[in-house]
Amino acid sequence: MDAEQWLLAATIFLLVVTLVVVGVTLVELRAVRFLARSHGGALSAEAEQGASAGPLIAFIANPSKPSVASLKGPLLSRCLAQGLPDPLWLETTVEDPGGGQARDAIARGADIVVAVGGDGTVRAVASHMTNTSTPMGIIPVGTGNLLARNLDISVSSVDDAFQVILEGTDRRIDVGWLQVVEPDVSVRDRLEKVAAHGRTPMTRRRAQEKLDAGEGLPADTEKHLFLVISGVGFDAAMIADADATLKAKVGWVAYFVAGMRHLHGNRLNARISLDGRRFQTQLRTLLVGNCGKLPGGITLIPDAIIDDGVHDVAAIDTRGGIAGWVQLFGEVVLQGYGLKNELPTKVGRIDHIQARTVEVSILEGAQAQVDGDIVGRARCVRTWVEPHALIVRAPLPSLNLR
Repeated sequence: MDAEQWLLAATIFLLVVTLVVVGVTLVELRAVRFLARSHGGALSAEAEQGASAGPLIAFIANPSKPSVASLKGPLLSRCLAQGLPDPLWLETTVEDPGGGQARDAIARGADIVVAVGGDGTVRAVASHMTNTSTPMGIIPVGTGNLLARNLDISVSSVDDAFQVILEGTDRRIDVGWLQVVEPDVSVRDRLEKVAAHGRTPMTRRRAQEKLDAGEGLPADTEKHLFLVISGVGFDAAMIADADATLKAKVGWVAYFVAGMRHLHGNRLNARISLDGRRFQTQLRTLLVGNCGKLPGGITLIPDAIIDDGVHDVAAIDTRGGIAGWVQLFGEVVLQGYGLKNELPTKVGRIDHIQARTVEVSILEGAQAQVDGDIVGRARCVRTWVEPHALIVRAPLPSLNLR
């Protein structure tokens, strides 16, 4: 790759990092303002008299995030200031990341169940609220906050997100499901053999360390809900390799850094079935989208609509090394503005098609993910859409709180 291409790639990277640093700072400042308003503001006359009217809110919070713990007092105080019934505050655990708490909240009469956390908490809560009459709200406090972005719920102002809970509208959206038909055990088996019979103590130790870290873990065959995007290939490998410490410091840019390690990986041999139509191709990743907005203002699947009863499938491929990825990034930016790259010779491309059911087989196996959560390695996965299965509390159509 020549110097101009390297300069372009470096410029894109620096631009993304700058945007994230600014975004993180704004989130912190607005969270502080929310805390001050909640503790320093005077209670309404109705609340001072002990009156309670309006919906019973159940907050389901992920206590592993420090920012969530700091929001408990302010959120409960805001409910009191609004004269609402005493809210429920239910915390998730490693063993139960939100589903059991959602069932408990509904059983205790909650009028709205609010996920306070990242995409994993939102998924866990939503998976047990599908096909119920209780709406789900979101206070987004995570790395990606994917569903919140696609619903135009503010990811930078807790106050704005809380106002949506109180004043928003209930909207029925589709949910997606992914199920692994055939797990990929090849990587784990290979590591186990090296750990037991490697030529040197060092190779055996390194293989065992990878096993202990969960590398090569085959996917389970349970069905997994997704609300935004599921994927097999490069995108999942990037998420799986993201450094947790870096993610805590710079947010979703950690995924970008992890992705740099996979730019020169091999293309995948895929057999794809879309509502029974069969294709065979090579690609880097296959995405199944319920909606298409990502962090950083990126719209990866521009035609995806969250309540149209169909999924939008994007097959992404690149050739030509770094040049292909640079061109692909440019194409993603252009399609966010409704433009297409019509050049006849492209080394990076995205092909879009719609389907209700998708089955993809990767001959060599690959990582799979749902809304940024790793499922594990798979050789074959199946996805399908369940139309209008979840009620979410969203901003009124005239509002745009992003």
